[in-house]
Amino acid sequence: QVQVVESGGGLVQAGGSLRLSCAASGRTFSSYAMGWFRQAPGKEREFVVAITRSGDSLYYGDSVKGRFTISRDNAKSTVYLQMNVLKPEDTAVYYCAVRSSFRGSYYSTAGYDYWGQGTQVTVST
Repeated sequence: QVQVVESGGGLVQAGGSLRLSCAASGRTFSSYAMGWFRQAPGKEREFVVAITRSGDSLYYGDSVKGRFTISRDNAKSTVYLQMNVLKPEDTAVYYCAVRSSFRGSYYSTAGYDYWGQGTQVTVST
């Protein structure tokens, strides 16, 4: 079983920045690809960004390209989501997810096997 714990959410003004962290336990962290999704009230869970096991390849959702950056520190078993130039429409619960196999797509929730409990990000005008 893999434990996934997000942290770093909060309230920020539009145009500001926030960094989320996600720690994953279980098997060797470097064997997992990792992703971030978000879900706003009344909406489906949306892909945000993902990073491969090695960190060599990154995948971004269209709505966050150029503003959000994902990185990982395998020595700390942690992945980070740096969010810049935040907009009110970025308000959502952000979920970190572990991709432990090659099934499915990086862009789909079906491609991930373990999820955190989520952390709220609220962007005010």
